[in-house]
Amino acid sequence: MAVPFGSRLRRGATTTAVAAVAIAALSASQAPGAVLGLPGGGTQAADATTTPPGTPATGNSPYYTDLPPLNPPDKPLVSIDLPAAVGDVEAGIPATVLDAYKKAEQALAETRPDCRLPWQLLAAIGKVESGQARGGAVDADGTTTAPILGPVLNGVGFANISDTDNGAYDGDSTHDRAVGPMQFIPSTWATSGQDGNGDGRKDPNNIYDAALAAGYYLCGKGRDLTVDADLDAAILSYNHSREYLNTVRSWLEYYRKGTHEVPDGTGVLPSTDSPTGTVPTTPAGPPSTPGTPPPTSPGTPPPTKPPTTPPTTPPTTPPTKPPTTPPTKPPASKPPVVSHVEKAGTGTFTTVAGSLFPGRAAVRAEDKAGKPVAKVEITFTIAGDTDARFVPDATTVTVVTGTDGMAIAPQLKAGEKAGTFVVRATPSSGQVPGVTWTTTVTARPADALARTGGEDLTAVAGAAFAAPVQIKATSNGTAVPGTGVTASVITSAADPTAPAGGPYFKAADGSKLRTLTGLTTGDDGVLQLPDLFADTDAGTFVLRLRTDNGVTLDITVKVTAAPPTTPPPTDPGTPSGEPSGTPSSSPSTPAA
Repeated sequence: MAVPFGSRLRRGATTTAVAAVAIAALSASQAPGAVLGLPGGGTQAADATTTPPGTPATGNSPYYTDLPPLNPPDKPLVSIDLPAAVGDVEAGIPATVLDAYKKAEQALAETRPDCRLPWQLLAAIGKVESGQARGGAVDADGTTTAPILGPVLNGVGFANISDTDNGAYDGDSTHDRAVGPMQFIPSTWATSGQDGNGDGRKDPNNIYDAALAAGYYLCGKGRDLTVDADLDAAILSYNHSREYLNTVRSWLEYYRKGTHEVPDGTGVLPSTDSPTGTVPTTPAGPPSTPGTPPPTSPGTPPPTKPPTTPPTTPPTTPPTKPPTTPPTKPPASKPPVVSHVEKAGTGTFTTVAGSLFPGRAAVRAEDKAGKPVAKVEITFTIAGDTDARFVPDATTVTVVTGTDGMAIAPQLKAGEKAGTFVVRATPSSGQVPGVTWTTTVTARPADALARTGGEDLTAVAGAAFAAPVQIKATSNGTAVPGTGVTASVITSAADPTAPAGGPYFKAADGSKLRTLTGLTTGDDGVLQLPDLFADTDAGTFVLRLRTDNGVTLDITVKVTAAPPTTPPPTDPGTPSGEPSGTPSSSPSTPAA
């Protein structure tokens, strides 16, 4: 696999004697039979002129052959998880790259617990493949800031692998090249790629995606990486080279003894920064040696020859070469052009307020022949009266299609507003029609109803209740707007019949209603009932409120009898039997 492939044995190993000591020391700490990469050139991953059966993940591309320091990281022996001393610069792994390795280990521990993949193995491979993504040259999402490409696999010094991705990943539409921090060739990525950061894409240039894919690739079918034979087989499946195996093993053991995190972009770079692992050419032959006359005996003069006149050579005219026509190059193939996009997502697009939609909007871009087209920008847009968002919080996102022509939008999360809206996917060029999905958000089911006011509902017969009736629907304490409610006046909690003379609501025409339907809570989850009136009967009644999903609230309603009616007071009159008129001041005189 790999990127540049120059090598160095060790800092400070400047003499043959020191190099020999270094090799012996490292060999003693590695697996039996380890053969270390020697200084002076990149390590070839297999016979340069043939492609081994079962092309590995990297297509046997070259790799960095730098070896770890002789002295292991300075770390206490009480725990293998303690960090190495900050001074051990080779033990520093860029923060985002280290996080990707550890997250991949966690994911594999859940999905492939039998594999027992250690994150240090991913770190070792990442070291020899790309120098830990070129010292951690990645953005906040873990994508390399510049492409990391291996040499062209054109059969000259390496395997001959014709293009399989139309240049989508490696920019080469003739031959493949290893790509990204873990150096996958496109054909391997097509079958082994993973989405390690949950953005809906499988990108070999993203360290989270690449590390997770490498983990699954190394686990293979039934490997247990705590078994030496399985570990060796896993590493060799990545690159068919004994030297590669030994180099990865040496870094694996080094990282197991301790590492520490360093800021992105500050990791130690390999000792070479450009590919140098091509097959050396054989010189045409040694330079010719000028002729030497045979020695003459001392004192014996050489025989003299009579002078000769060289023959006259007639002038020669060089032959005329016919004009040559340079060979015509075939026209460069044009990149495929998208002619249409079609829906490719699965799952339904209906969910409850506040929940994730089961389905994900996805499209496949195709050319006129129905073949997938890569590198097409697809813009996904939410349109309509809704508070739904693409995770984490966007109404518009743009996704670039992969080699399979697929573009998958982030997950869609419903807001609290019930109703329908549209998700639209359109190629950014605007020259190809898009596709749409109609989505539905249903109201969140309430799990509780409560009255918001505490005043008793009491009224005198024939009068209106003074206290308003206001309730709130909630779900796990969160207000639920749009909750359907039915309000009924019933005789008692045990007798749900409507009392003939009990409290009532007024219809528009003034008639008495003891049941109201079609009520809904507002955006704040609150519902205020119309005015409630007491009828002729005094007593205790129940106002029952019930949601459409069966949540019930009973409120006690009391009606007191009206006071008895008394006649108005009358004016005082003359007492009966008393004499009328004015009494005389003198006694009357009897008649004579």
